[in-house]
Amino acid sequence: MLERSIADEVEAAIAAGSAEKHLETIRRVTDLFLLSADGYSGEQIELFGDVLERLIKTIEIRALADVSARIALAELSTQLASVKQAPPVAVRRLAQHEEITIAGPVLTESARLTPEDLVELAQTKGEQHLLAISGRWWLTEVVTDALLARHYPSVSRRVVNNPGARVSAEGFAIVLQQAESDPELAVQTGIRIDLPSELRQKLLHNATEAVRSRLLSRAPPHLFEEIRSAITAASEGANREMAKARDFDAARHYVASLGKSGHLNESALLSFARQRKYEETVAALALLSRSDLEVIRPLMQSLRDDGVLIPCRVAGLGWDTVAAVLNSRFACGSMGPHELAKAKDAYAKMTLENAQRMLRFWQVRATDAPVKVN
Repeated sequence: MLERSIADEVEAAIAAGSAEKHLETIRRVTDLFLLSADGYSGEQIELFGDVLERLIKTIEIRALADVSARIALAELSTQLASVKQAPPVAVRRLAQHEEITIAGPVLTESARLTPEDLVELAQTKGEQHLLAISGRWWLTEVVTDALLARHYPSVSRRVVNNPGARVSAEGFAIVLQQAESDPELAVQTGIRIDLPSELRQKLLHNATEAVRSRLLSRAPPHLFEEIRSAITAASEGANREMAKARDFDAARHYVASLGKSGHLNESALLSFARQRKYEETVAALALLSRSDLEVIRPLMQSLRDDGVLIPCRVAGLGWDTVAAVLNSRFACGSMGPHELAKAKDAYAKMTLENAQRMLRFWQVRATDAPVKVN
């Protein structure tokens, strides 16, 4: 009897052809369903699904131009999204809608969408729909593979940030390619517990020192040692290459000649740093801080930024020069805004007396052993 009354009401509403009647009917049917959703049989849920789908199809025709129709469908999507017994056919119809305000709620939350449904949607819909799917509380590897295969940076970031999203090695390989030009994505990916060790090592090998430093600072306790070991291995490899490629003798003599002629000053150091003349920058900073090359080189190669601030403070450098010196450590690119702001705050708080004391300590140590910043 209930089934017949619902079907008759829908048929009458559709036959009437009135937009107001359609909207009134879909709200009445939805309210009726929600009233006892947990108690309906599979057959009754299927009936409600068929009825709602017919109404959705009818209303969709008007939704392109009728704001009230779009609002009604968006409300229906929101209402059904969290209902475990929601009619699958109606949920799928809403999920396929081109308007994200209508599709979004069920894409983000509805348990009635199967992995197969989500894969199909990930392969055919646009970025906003993929973003909604990426925020679901649980995603299988087959779904994240489909999402990541579309190569939307915003989608990759949301998937990686979602602790309930399982990612395959193939999916992570796609993310690592994107992370080469996206420092924040590199950091977010590096602290994923399910990132295979060999891929984490690859990420760290290609990462800038700024990204490595951020990764270490954000590493959860259970990953800290693994990340630190991988960073150390990557850094040692890079330092070996640097030792082969860099010859400081010419830079040392050139900078010393500038000092003797009275032309070695902060302006000269700033020019070296901005031009990424690494050897000249190191040699100039050593002389201006009245230190030695053997002290400054390890500081410049350290994973941390705070060691470089010490000779900069002793030399009395302004922040623009300090920032240029910090960035000169990278062959290309620069520190992120967050890292620069943190370094600037630390530099502002650093006293000349403390900096001189620390630099003298390192100077003494350098006579016996290489400087190591801990």
